[in-house]
Amino acid sequence: MRREGASVSAAKKGVAVLGVFVADLAFRGARQPAIGETIFGSGFKMGPGGKGSNQSVAAARVGAEVTFISKLGADDFARIARETWAKEGIRAEVAEVADQPTGAAYIFVDENSGDNAIIVVAGAADTITAADVEAVAETIRGAAVFVTQLEQPASAAQRGLEIARAAGVVTGLNPAPAAPVDDSIYPLCDYVTPNEHEARVMTGVEVRGVDDTRKAGDVFLSKGAGAAIVTLGAAGALLHSPRESILVPAFKAGTVVETTGAGDAFNGGFAAALARGMSAADAVRFGSAVAGISVTRKGTAPSMPRLEEVEALLAASG
Repeated sequence: MRREGASVSAAKKGVAVLGVFVADLAFRGARQPAIGETIFGSGFKMGPGGKGSNQSVAAARVGAEVTFISKLGADDFARIARETWAKEGIRAEVAEVADQPTGAAYIFVDENSGDNAIIVVAGAADTITAADVEAVAETIRGAAVFVTQLEQPASAAQRGLEIARAAGVVTGLNPAPAAPVDDSIYPLCDYVTPNEHEARVMTGVEVRGVDDTRKAGDVFLSKGAGAAIVTLGAAGALLHSPRESILVPAFKAGTVVETTGAGDAFNGGFAAALARGMSAADAVRFGSAVAGISVTRKGTAPSMPRLEEVEALLAASG
């Protein structure tokens, strides 16, 4: 059954995230090469990434107690993952798979606009099963907020949502990358948080403005989601539920350098805010401030701001 205005239980705390870690291999250049073409780029950087891991870092940096649930390969990229989580104070419920690589992502960043194009290979995390999620059920049940995405198998995401919902945990699905899912997943979600492209793919509604976004939100609600939050880049984020439909403006924190990871910044910040007991509208504003700062920096996980930075931006914006 759908829960409108779901609130955090005082007996639960922190954020549990089921998702993927990948090593981000980010290339900057004036344009992407055509097939068969080689061009010179203007920069390269390797760092920690993956939607679930990025969202965990974002939540942890703004003060949430975070547990990340996933799988890694037995390789150098796995070492980067564990070092990242240890540095950020993130608890890892992560199995290691000997015959699969740790996930990796090719990221092209347009040096002029900061926009990006990405290819992700989930590697070991693509083998996460519902049984794997069952093995960490107590961790999920003890969280205030549970968040997952679609980089790992949807069956694993759904089982995590089922466990969380049965335990009274606030649930969020970031349907990214956009992919068909069984409609039975939506009634398990207090919040569905697509961007405009993902909203179009998941609902069939062409999202070209706020009115279209509300129509897409209505589709999510009709499928059983408690609320839809559609992130719209520079246009802000729309919180759409049976009780309210609010466009939260984007925050301008400086020159946009790179938009990679902005959605993860929003989702991590939003989850952390919910875990602190904020209302949905205030949590959307908080997540938007996290994202607004992240796009002024290069990288994904490294671009996530600290709590004091977010609070300063919120205070300056009134």
